[in-house]
Amino acid sequence: GHLVESGGGLVQAGGSLRLSCVNSGTIFSSSVMGWYRQAPGKERELVATITSGGDTNYAESVKGRFTISRDNAKNTVYLQMNSLKPEDTAVYYCYYRGITLPPGPGTWGQGTRVTVSS
Repeated sequence: GHLVESGGGLVQAGGSLRLSCVNSGTIFSSSVMGWYRQAPGKERELVATITSGGDTNYAESVKGRFTISRDNAKNTVYLQMNSLKPEDTAVYYCYYRGITLPPGPGTWGQGTRVTVSS
């Protein structure tokens, strides 16, 4: 697969950014797309996921501030990030996995950097 992210950048605390990720690789009829992030010196962690049916899952730390959505016709997932905090600073990675049996490993994007200044 091939995932291309965009929308990262530098923003002040309290600001907003919108990330986008387009999947131009293999498309499954049922899939999960999502965003993970990795801050310096930390492990990669889940931010949010959304299935092709629209079911969402969020990390507790972003609930109420971030919204994940997807356009299945465009094979694109979005992450609207509001009320950003310095602790949201990280490289954000897009993720795509077809819902199959057995489960596949999924595909990762190259990452887009988000920096939130205090």
